[in-house]
Amino acid sequence: MEETFAIKTEGLVKFYGKTQALFGVDLEVEQGEIMGFLGPNGAGKTTTIRCLLDLIRPQEGNVSMFGLDPFKDPVDVRKMVGYLPGELSLETNMKPKAQLKYYAELRGNSIDWNYVRELAKKIHLDLNTPIKTLSKGNKQKIGVVQALMHKPKLLIMDEPTSGLDPLIQQEVYKLLKEARENGATVFFSSHIIGEVEALADRVAIIRGGRIIEEANPSQLKLMTMRQMRIRFKESVDLQALDNIEGVELLHKMNGVEATLQIKGDLDKLIKKLAEFPVSDIEIMRPSLEEIFLKYYKEDQEEAI
Repeated sequence: MEETFAIKTEGLVKFYGKTQALFGVDLEVEQGEIMGFLGPNGAGKTTTIRCLLDLIRPQEGNVSMFGLDPFKDPVDVRKMVGYLPGELSLETNMKPKAQLKYYAELRGNSIDWNYVRELAKKIHLDLNTPIKTLSKGNKQKIGVVQALMHKPKLLIMDEPTSGLDPLIQQEVYKLLKEARENGATVFFSSHIIGEVEALADRVAIIRGGRIIEEANPSQLKLMTMRQMRIRFKESVDLQALDNIEGVELLHKMNGVEATLQIKGDLDKLIKKLAEFPVSDIEIMRPSLEEIFLKYYKEDQEEAI
């Protein structure tokens, strides 16, 4: 029977010396899906990915990719995978074209160079500029192209849009969706909720080396919290804002200024604010760690 999972891990445990990084990570990534691996920095995303590719080995647990063990069948597994590491090492004295040719030679020169040029054009990568003169974002583009250029069966990407400007981020999203449409499976890590919302069919959330939840992207909206500071042209009754579902009044000043915390959809609040003489609005987003701390603290309190 053909293996249905592109990636499957069971009980991954990893220590760095006396420090435990993974606490029994179980993952199942189905063939043909885009799965986001979401968590704050230091949550265990990169460690898990390195275990998948046998770059490091867990003290306990099993990994399979399309039914193959990356420890026992490393060559067969690597042939199927396009990998973008979180820290990409490049030969700075080379040009991107030469660097990509080097990667192609490692893969047996089975690369369609028209496709490579097409990828580079889509993300505005100049293949003839010395790497040592490139910005972090342009170096990241080389990493994106090398992961995609051999049209792999599985893409594993660690923070794929790190350092890229918003327009190029959108182009990378399109490339990953196109890869999935052409039959690839995509597994990517991120600490940005909006990025996972934009790309993923399904999400695994990791925190402190543990998978704490699997969710659909639509469920992430319920986790999204913002703080909003509103200034009014005149003193108003702020109690009406505190009564809106998902809105908490954190601070008020003489009826002319309010700081709110909003969980989930902004629609009801925006409609209510239309009734007030608003002079200024400032929206602040807490870190992902702050969102997780509040979200899971509330869940635990409800369970008590």
